[in-house]
Formats: sequence, structure tokens, C-alpha cells
Amino acid sequence: MTAQAFAVSDTATMLRRDLKHALRFPMVAMSGFLTPVVLLLLFDGVFGRTLRAGLHGAALGGGYVDYVVPGVLVMAAGGVAEATAIGINTDMSEGIIARFRTMAIWRPAVLAGPVAGSVARTVLTGAAVLAVGIGLGFRPHASVLGWLAVAGLFALLGLALSWLTVAFGLLAKTPAGANSLSLIPLFLPFVSSAFVPTGAMPAGVRAFAQYEPFTPVIDSLRGLLTGAPIGADGLQVLAWCAGIAVAGFWWATTLYNRGPRTAG
Repeated sequence: MTAQAFAVSDTATMLRRDLKHALRFPMVAMSGFLTPVVLLLLFDGVFGRTLRAGLHGAALGGGYVDYVVPGVLVMAAGGVAEATAIGINTDMSEGIIARFRTMAIWRPAVLAGPVAGSVARTVLTGAAVLAVGIGLGFRPHASVLGWLAVAGLFALLGLALSWLTVAFGLLAKTPAGANSLSLIPLFLPFVSSAFVPTGAMPAGVRAFAQYEPFTPVIDSLRGLLTGAPIGADGLQVLAWCAGIAVAGFWWATTLYNRGPRTAG
């Protein structure tokens, strides 16, 4: 068997382990789904009419639920990645990672398996959030190619955030610490175009929102789902996601290769 085949086989084994953990502790996976659904219900059902009236409707295009669903999708990806960080940190705390280091396996597979599982859960969670959105009145107008682009972009976002939060999980000393670090990608979309257009924000906040990574992701998803052109946002999304994924992979593997962390 070639080295590449061993890498794929070991990663698949770690992926199966990750999926079994998800089935054994379903509430952890459910939390990544429930949080964005609650946010969707809150912003559409409680704040939606007021926000649309305050923004005079025109800046939002169609109904508010059409505007807000892409932002909630991105937050759903952040919620799944947060659970991945906690799982990795728990493995570190229980010593199973130290046992894996002594085994004849492809070393990155210990991290790549949970990342693959996280991407799969991200896509499933995104589909569930879209279903809830449709139940609330969301009406996407994406073409077949548009839907494929949405799925690919969302999976790429899940990959990038998963590698980043795996690094958070390895860096933190406790699951609580991993959870706190992973709140960054979960709540950063609040300061983006997720809930209101950036043009409606104060100047300082608007400047940050326009140039932070989640705004082009949300705008691209919104454009693809509504059938609108996304322009240069698509290239920005690819650049941001690739950069975050590579940086997260390098950081995570560096932390993992340092060996067991010391207590304290």
C-alpha cells in the first residue's frame, strides 16, 4: 500500500471514530443546529419587521428572511466548528491523543478525521437551516449551478473554520477555553452584512464590516441563493477560505507535533 493510501485509510478510520462520537453524544451536534435556528427565529420573527422598516426595505431587496438566511448559515458553520474544537480538546485532556502518537498511523489523520466529520456536519446543518428558512418563507431562486456553488462554498467555509478551531482546541488547556476561543468565528458575523447592510452602519463599524472575512462569504451566499451576480466577492471568498484553511492546518499540525502539553 502506498503512503497516500495509508493516509486516506487512516483519515477514514479517524472519520468513523468522529462520527461514532457524534452519534453517541447527539446533543453536542444538536447545539450546532439549534443555535442558528434560534437566531433565525429571533431575527426574522422578532426584529425582522422593525429592521426592514428602519432600513426602508429597499436596501434589503426581498423579504427580511431572504436577507438574513445567508448570515445565519455562516453562523451555523461557526457553531459546528466550535463543537469540533471542544471535541479535540477533550481528546487531548483524556490522553487519547498521546496514545495515537505511539501508533503507526499517518500523524495528520488524527486531526484530518475530525475535520472531515466537521465539514460533513456543517453541510447537514446548513441544509437543515435552509429547510427551516423555507418554512419561514425563504424563497431561493438559485439555478442548479448556483446550488452547487452554494454547497461548494459552504463546504469550503466549513473546512477553513474547522482547521482553525481544531488549532484552538489544541491550544486551549480546557474545553471551556476551547469554547471561548471558538466563539470568535461564531460571533464575528454579527459585525458583518449578516443582519443589516454594511452601508447602514456607523463609519468605523462599516469599515471593519466591509473588510472582515465573513462579509464577502455572506454576500456571495446571498447572491447565489437569490440568483444575483456576486462579482469579485467570489474571489475574495476563495482567498479568505484558502488562507484560513492553510493557516489553521499549519497551526494545528504544529501544535500537534509539539507533543503532549504539560499540565498547568
